[in-house]
Amino acid sequence: MTTFLRRTGMQIPWLKLLARHHVIWCLVVSALLPLNSYAADDPAANNRLEPALKLLKTGSFKEKLHAIELLAASGDPLALNYLKPLLQARLYYRKDNGDIVIAEREGSQYQLTAPVDGTALGRVKKRSIKKITINNAMRRLLREKIAGLSLTNPDPKIREAAVNEMITSRANGLARTLKGLVDQEEDASVKALMQTGIALGVLDTGTDEEKIAAISQLSHSLNPAVRNRLEQLSADAGTSKIGKAARKALVTIEGRVAFYNHIETLFFGLSLGSVLVLAAIGLAITFGVMGVINMAHGELIMLGAYTTYLIQQMMPAYIGWSLLVAVPAAFLVSGAVGIVIERGIIRFLYGRPLETLLATFGVSLILQQIVRTVISPQNVPVLNPSWMSGSLQVNSVLSLTYNRLYIIVFSLAVFIALFLVLKKTRLGLGVRAVSQNRAMARAMGVRSGRVDAMTFGLGSGIAGVAGVALSQLTNVGPNLGQSYIIDSFMVVVFGGVGSLLGTLVAGLSLGVANKILEPSVGAVLAKILVLVFIILFIQKRPRGLFPQKGRAVEN
Repeated sequence: MTTFLRRTGMQIPWLKLLARHHVIWCLVVSALLPLNSYAADDPAANNRLEPALKLLKTGSFKEKLHAIELLAASGDPLALNYLKPLLQARLYYRKDNGDIVIAEREGSQYQLTAPVDGTALGRVKKRSIKKITINNAMRRLLREKIAGLSLTNPDPKIREAAVNEMITSRANGLARTLKGLVDQEEDASVKALMQTGIALGVLDTGTDEEKIAAISQLSHSLNPAVRNRLEQLSADAGTSKIGKAARKALVTIEGRVAFYNHIETLFFGLSLGSVLVLAAIGLAITFGVMGVINMAHGELIMLGAYTTYLIQQMMPAYIGWSLLVAVPAAFLVSGAVGIVIERGIIRFLYGRPLETLLATFGVSLILQQIVRTVISPQNVPVLNPSWMSGSLQVNSVLSLTYNRLYIIVFSLAVFIALFLVLKKTRLGLGVRAVSQNRAMARAMGVRSGRVDAMTFGLGSGIAGVAGVALSQLTNVGPNLGQSYIIDSFMVVVFGGVGSLLGTLVAGLSLGVANKILEPSVGAVLAKILVLVFIILFIQKRPRGLFPQKGRAVEN
């Protein structure tokens, strides 16, 4: 082109430049073509994992162990895509072309996916694939290598799980591996766990002085692997300095474990007490204000639980929101049923406690049978929303379940709301006036009949709300309320008839007492002992912890 331009006398600088660049690019491309061709023909250059994958397909366990070592040493992020399904016994290879695949059994066939990107490869018969088998030695090595490759994952939870796996399996070179990463770790909990792993590694490889220093460091750890290792070291080392240090560290650890066990017992006691408060607080209102022994209170709780079930059936795609909808719905349903019971039966039986007890017991049987006929005689499933599932892991020995945490908070919120209603509203003023002196309240123009109906409806509605909470903790069935009616009366009598504060204190106290006694005497005997205590207490204080003034006391 340059010669052509010179002969034609055309002096165009940019054309000269273009011609010169054209020649250069042709030379570069021609030089690279052989390299590209070689790369395309060399499988090892395209996939560094290929030699290891070939070894996996052999029948020799020794070669498979070597393959695992090669996969882990490659540093390729894709190595985990082969190692994890291999540990889970889901790694196969196809007999027709030798490709390694992940296989999941679906009926009489297997669904194949590509380990690299999870691409679906269709279904095949069992005879078309062969499983890559492993032994115990390979399993131990796989756990160690998977954990090692996961240590550099950007997710701190995955890194923490990897360190835990290495500590549990006592991986070879534990201290050396973690020492190279601990200074780069930014997450505090993962870093502390790495330091624990380093100290455990020192117990296997360090000098006596280093082991004693490591034991001193491990005395502050609650990790189960630490306790197991110290117990083993204590037994093996005998009366040596290392054995004595290990036993001393174990005493320190056991003391901390016992402390957190007490915290866990207190938590379960408070959660049980919160359930008792929710179940009894509505009964405290009706029993305290109206003097009515309502044996159908448990069935009103049951209606609230079934309302939660029906709401979830109507909102299957919104389980998380259905529980929030169920709270007001259960209050309205149980409250309306309570008003019907009061207006239809109880208002004709005031002043006749035995007849009231028998009538409400009959109502409870009717409500149970209605539920059995209309819905089901069997227990029905009520799902926990995702935000109530799981637990808060405080440390290795203490975890607090979210559903019980929410129940505690919810019961306190219901108590505060009810307290404000009785103290700050016109209905609350009428309730307090009627409970203290019904005749004087009537003389002052208070419509006691209306107050009775609204009070019974309020107490019944609170029982329905308690049913929503109980649906997240126990089975929902026609007999749900029978499990809590006796406990509810115990809480009301112990706390003081009609006293909201007494109900709160009594419910929480009885819940904690039950959980403290259960480990030593069993659940049944614990309930009996609590009942005996209440009977003896009532002999000394017949009006309970916080006695009320008014009609309830006079009668």
